[in-house]
Amino acid sequence: MSSALSALLGVWLLDAVIVRTAIPGLDWVVSFPLGAAALSVFVVTGVANAVNIIDGFNGLASMCGVLILLSLSYVGFQVDDLMIAWLALAGVGALLGFFVWNFPAGLIFLGDGGAYFLGFYIAELSILLLHRNPTVSPMFPLLLCIYPVFETVFSIYRRRFLRAMPPSMPDGIHLHSLIYRRVMRWAVGNRSAKALTRRNSMTSPYLWLLCMFAAIPSVLFWDNTAVLSVLIVLFGVSYVVLYWRIVRFKSPRWLVFRR
Repeated sequence: MSSALSALLGVWLLDAVIVRTAIPGLDWVVSFPLGAAALSVFVVTGVANAVNIIDGFNGLASMCGVLILLSLSYVGFQVDDLMIAWLALAGVGALLGFFVWNFPAGLIFLGDGGAYFLGFYIAELSILLLHRNPTVSPMFPLLLCIYPVFETVFSIYRRRFLRAMPPSMPDGIHLHSLIYRRVMRWAVGNRSAKALTRRNSMTSPYLWLLCMFAAIPSVLFWDNTAVLSVLIVLFGVSYVVLYWRIVRFKSPRWLVFRR
């Protein structure tokens, strides 16, 4: 609810609305002011929740946030939108200040408030970048944020259609949870605080790489809707293949970390 209210304030005070999507049907919806505002609120709320969902291990959400904000800053500079560029860099600085205390020792945590705010901040900057710069493809922020967004969408599908449970009910089989349990095998059975903390922290770099696989091509093709759309589909297919291999105890050998 707070994310939706914050998004409404963004629409009202900043004119942070989505006016183009490159998606048939949705472009017609956002041609109306009410439709554009409703979609903007939905997107901001969704991204805020998505970032909160991936906030499961030390350094995971914060480093993904750094990668996303660096990419937004780069494109901001490319289109001479210095406000977006510098706001994104300010977010990077704040996150790095947090990161050094959170990773690897976990001395402080984002919590729900920090994770929701990070998602809100990313979503608002993305919408403002699109709204203020017609040359930026609407697929750019979608690919850039595709890891947390797809994790959320896939989790809803998994809970509702595969497990016949309410989509809002939490479970322990997110991709990052599976990597912790089935890929980080070297510390299985060791319950010492040192081993658990190390295992927790060493899970995150796997997901940083996944986030980079979206961030790097999104920066390279930020103005090419066709290429970005293909890359979004490829990411989704790759995610599902990787997820099902891990969940069926068929993790690629090169992925499993042992002593």
